[in-house]
Amino acid sequence: MLFNSIEFLVFFPIVTIGYFLLPHKFRWLWLLIASCYFYMAFVPIYMVILGFTIIVDYYAGIFIEQSEGNQRKWFLVMSLIANIGVLAVFKYYNFINENITWLLKGFALQNPIPYLEILLPIGLSFHTFQAMSYTIEVYRGNQKAERHFGIYSLYVMFYPQLVAGPIERPQNVLHQFHEEHYFDYKNVTDGLKLMAWGMFKKVVIADRLAAMVGQVYDQPQGYTGLPLIIATCLFSIQIFCDFSGYSDIALGSAQVMGFELMKNFDRPYFSKTISEFWRRWHISLSTWFRDYLYISLGGNRVSKWRREFNLFIVFLVSGIWHGASWNFVIWGAIHGIYLIFANQTKDIRNKIVRSFGLATWPTLYNILQVLTIFGLTSFAWIFFRAKDLQTASYIVSHLFTDLPQQISQLSNSEFFAKNVMLNKGELNFVMVILALVIMESVHWAQRGIHIREKLSQKPLWFRWLLYYGIIFATLFMGMYQAPAQFIYFQF
Repeated sequence: MLFNSIEFLVFFPIVTIGYFLLPHKFRWLWLLIASCYFYMAFVPIYMVILGFTIIVDYYAGIFIEQSEGNQRKWFLVMSLIANIGVLAVFKYYNFINENITWLLKGFALQNPIPYLEILLPIGLSFHTFQAMSYTIEVYRGNQKAERHFGIYSLYVMFYPQLVAGPIERPQNVLHQFHEEHYFDYKNVTDGLKLMAWGMFKKVVIADRLAAMVGQVYDQPQGYTGLPLIIATCLFSIQIFCDFSGYSDIALGSAQVMGFELMKNFDRPYFSKTISEFWRRWHISLSTWFRDYLYISLGGNRVSKWRREFNLFIVFLVSGIWHGASWNFVIWGAIHGIYLIFANQTKDIRNKIVRSFGLATWPTLYNILQVLTIFGLTSFAWIFFRAKDLQTASYIVSHLFTDLPQQISQLSNSEFFAKNVMLNKGELNFVMVILALVIMESVHWAQRGIHIREKLSQKPLWFRWLLYYGIIFATLFMGMYQAPAQFIYFQF
């Protein structure tokens, strides 16, 4: 079920009202049934796969807690193998098989391993990682094994964050399912505001930009230079609005019922370094890899070069996590290279900054840093968005082709419509610009403060004028012809 669908518009109030009307002892069951229905609205058979991993990890947690010595480790290993095995079969089997076929072809051999006609279950990578964090934390002694099978199932299946995160830790969420939540006006209104903001980002900005980006990326061979650059930059904004919009709706719908989920985005395109970008982008995944992979590889406790190698491995795995394609592997590798280069050239870059006196112009220097990081991350997004390596290669090799001539033609209305508006019309272009101005104004207002707290201090008329403005902007500027799936559902 999509958050931006009529079905969810009916589903959400029914589930929320039912939650508050039911006695506390039945609420977990109500939420679990609702979450099962929510997930089965995609493809019902997916529940079998999810049910299998839930049963394995539930008992693994209990056995880990009850065991001692190497037994604890073996139960953890069995749990991880089950989870990673399911992920490997449904997400990576055919990708691995394709590469085996390619290698054998070089030796004039045929691959005897058959391909499987299987669909990737929606959100498999997300709930697999959340389940893995549970058994790892039980093994580390940071979380007691959950004895209530229904509550543990709800931890994995809680509908707001089931499909695309945030990827929660058991210490943050499990105890909340045992606690009784009362109707709280502030929680309800704050949650609804966050949901409305997330919906605005999704249907007004992300879905509108998707059509513009698709115009170029679906057939890039018809373009060079400026439209390729514009489409690439627009995709950077599209994927942020799409994914952070989902996260806002997830956090908001949970908050309405009194649950607190972890923040997943923090204005990432205001970052001044790559490491800062990854502290602000998809925070739940970044911290997952830090806590369970980077630290396990040695973290900062190893030599400088081993630390850089560990960072590269983490980003490579992050790329693979996103998709079974060499495009995603390269995307992850690019970010790993960015971070290693930044670490190794820090002193040199500081000398350059001092020699040019940029430190004496902090505002200008900050703007240059932000634009640089946006440019670097946008370049990497090419491999994320392109349908294959051949397409990505064409876009990269033609980014600056004909650029001087194209810039000189910007005053030509026909050229502007085709290469800047990307053939989507003046009205669409104006709506996109207006929506981006609204979003960046909100981001600017968020500097160092909680904007919902700041709004609560404003006059009542001002608050409601703003709320109705966002609602009507979403209704009249949104794309509703066919609800568009969130980008990260494919992972």
